Amino acid sequence: MPELKRISIPYLYELKKRGEPISWLTAYDYPLAYLVDQAGIEMILVGDSASMVVYGNSSTLPITMDTLIEHCQAVRRGAPNSFVIGDMPFLSYQVSVSEAVYNAGRFLKEGNCDAVKLEGGVRVAETIKAIVNAGIPVVGHIGLTPQSSSMLGGFKVQGKDVESAISLIEDANALEKAGTFGTLLECVPTKITSIIRKTVSNLVFGIGAGDDCDGQLLIIHDILGLYQCFTPKFVKQYVNISAIISDALKNYRNDVKNRQFPQPEHSFTIPSSELQKVKTYLSKTT
Repeated sequence: MPELKRISIPYLYELKKRGEPISWLTAYDYPLAYLVDQAGIEMILVGDSASMVVYGNSSTLPITMDTLIEHCQAVRRGAPNSFVIGDMPFLSYQVSVSEAVYNAGRFLKEGNCDAVKLEGGVRVAETIKAIVNAGIPVVGHIGLTPQSSSMLGGFKVQGKDVESAISLIEDANALEKAGTFGTLLECVPTKITSIIRKTVSNLVFGIGAGDDCDGQLLIIHDILGLYQCFTPKFVKQYVNISAIISDALKNYRNDVKNRQFPQPEHSFTIPSSELQKVKTYLSKTT
């Protein structure tokens, strides 16, 4: 296991300089954040994807700032070494620049995050610039942006035609000029990712954007098989924990029904002398 140390932005850039890809996963609670941190994963995203994989909503839109802040607090307690990024939810940065700066600041002040992420390119560049000017590190997110997926025609690969590919390149450049230290590309053709990586100097992360990136992000519920609704094409499932949990739950139910649990080793005892005193007391009071 790699030696654990608190990850910083200069360290992430050092990894880029060395050509060492950065590992990035989501986490939403203390137990999984602890395991991610102990595994040496450099970055954690407390994503608005919690709306779907934790709360069972059909999109990322319903989750709120307050809810995500609480998740960030739990994640930081579990992951003191990883670089933790708070994902700005829908309507936390679209209403006004001042509100966006305030909400971004909450992720650092209350959530103990290291940075924030928000969706959009050219259209949010001025907002990002204001957040960065407030001293808050930002990762941009372009390509398939779930908060605006209805405008994109659903959860589809972006940049497959000349117009949308050029738009992505312009978005990536706008994000770098706005001051982001990194840009996340989601569902983008590998060759377009390579072009973008050559045109910007900040960190380029991918989720379904091929291997020519400075780092890779996946949703932890996907790689562990914890989310059963669907599995995106770009996900590699490393274990199907749902099947393991399901078997364990069935075994527990069967043990309870068949009186196989609890066994003596799962129970507590009282000294016989004390038990006799209890019985003596009861005999006098009845």
